[in-house]
Amino acid sequence: METMELHRGRLIDHLQLIVRDLPASRRFYQAVFDTIGIPIAGEGDTYFWADELFISTADSEAAAGELTGRHHLAFQARDRATVDAFHKAALAAGGKDNGAPGERPYHPGYYAAFAIDPDGNNIEVVYHGPATYSADSVKVTF
Repeated sequence: METMELHRGRLIDHLQLIVRDLPASRRFYQAVFDTIGIPIAGEGDTYFWADELFISTADSEAAAGELTGRHHLAFQARDRATVDAFHKAALAAGGKDNGAPGERPYHPGYYAAFAIDPDGNNIEVVYHGPATYSADSVKVTF
């Protein structure tokens, strides 16, 4: 297998999803983030966020009254057990199955699961196989 080198933390500053039912989305994403070890970083009456993902209602100032369309977001997992746990937790928190945990044909070792969130977004958690990380995260201080 050819060695692949991936860089993370250079392209996306943040993404925003505009949702119909913030409490339902909060339950879903809390369950997902708990399985992959990402804490909710903050929240208010019309929003919450974790790392680069900001989720808000159409009433929030940044949403301009519009819902976002169907998106595909893929979150990283450190092992296959995390992918399995994500799928189970996502379904228990109101998500719909969109692909049980398993190997995918994208490259050898690509192990992923998919769930549809309460607003129809396709959420994936993927483990690419054994890898060496240069750091647990990119820490930006400003």
